[in-house]
Amino acid sequence: MSEPVKERRTDNPVPSEILQRDAARILDTLAAAGVAIIPLDVAYGILAASEPGMKRIFDAKNRSYGKPSGMFGDWRLSAGIHILDKDRRGMIRDMAETGGLPFSVVAPYWDDHPLMKAVDPFVFRASTKEGTLDMLLNAGQLHDELARQSAARGMLVFGSSANLSLTGSKYRLADIDAPVREAADFALDYGLSKFANPEGRSSTIIDFTDFTVIRIGVEFDRLADQFKKRYGVELIITDETAGKS
Repeated sequence: MSEPVKERRTDNPVPSEILQRDAARILDTLAAAGVAIIPLDVAYGILAASEPGMKRIFDAKNRSYGKPSGMFGDWRLSAGIHILDKDRRGMIRDMAETGGLPFSVVAPYWDDHPLMKAVDPFVFRASTKEGTLDMLLNAGQLHDELARQSAARGMLVFGSSANLSLTGSKYRLADIDAPVREAADFALDYGLSKFANPEGRSSTIIDFTDFTVIRIGVEFDRLADQFKKRYGVELIITDETAGKS
């Protein structure tokens, strides 16, 4: 009797030439004012880099414009764009390179950074809040390649999880709500997200100015344990954050 076929997952290795091709197709779509849905280890995401594309995302998700989108980046982009001290930058690099877990960094940013100055003004306003920028790191092989290529092109990309607002993340392309799926000009299917979970969680979001947790996400307990053991840092969960978990 043959063994059942295992479902493909976003962390199954993909040849570098395919990753490079897929990331380039995503960026080509966004450069043409389009919208793309991409597979991440945390959940499927929906991206844009233009005012028309970002508006389509907000409208399709029924997302409040008061809730900013996040940037899809890596530790190198964070080191250049976020305003943080040397210790925090080193911590972010170490966690991204060796921690093995995804997280989002919220911190003040250099608005005169060349890459930030090149961001569409509407996208900029829709992706920053009170002088801070949320940047997702370590969300999988395609995410890392996309961050690398976006920096090389001088075109930062922004977005959020590919689901109707407040309904929980989606971990398969086929499970994405129809209005959200229809808003995309291009979509990739890499199978089931590595960190799929019944709670519908995506990435943990951390304010690195004081290590307050803005959102509890996938593998949070392991992430908090690493911060404590590696750096002696206690992630702070407020009553408001706890109520959202």
